[in-house]
Amino acid sequence: MTADREIVVAAGAPPAIGPYSHAVRADGLLFCSGQIPLDPATGEIVGETAAEQARRCLENLAAVCEAAGTSLARALRLTIYMTDLAEFASVNEIYGSFFGEEPPARVTVGVAALPKGAYVEIDAIVAAGSASTAGSAL
Repeated sequence: MTADREIVVAAGAPPAIGPYSHAVRADGLLFCSGQIPLDPATGEIVGETAAEQARRCLENLAAVCEAAGTSLARALRLTIYMTDLAEFASVNEIYGSFFGEEPPARVTVGVAALPKGAYVEIDAIVAAGSASTAGSAL
């Protein structure tokens, strides 16, 4: 870890399933790794539908944000990866329930497959303040 780059480990999110961090804070921004719909306690996929899985992805991202001393409400941009864009409307409904009148910028991308057979993965860039003002995340 350097003064301008801080790794964030979130106890409330599922452990990483590869060589990556939950998030990295730098220059007042929090760069969150993609979250698939894993239950933090069991590491198993949660949700039978893309919408249910999107909810878990967003809950996991919220836990990462909380560990970094910020919140998903401060998100600047999210990317949603989906294996079936025909489910866009149902995922969009869940997504909308997490953000109020001023939602972040967003991209939705159709993909062939996601880790562990998930239907949805979501990553985020969030306003976080500096490491010294956002609280300890380690």
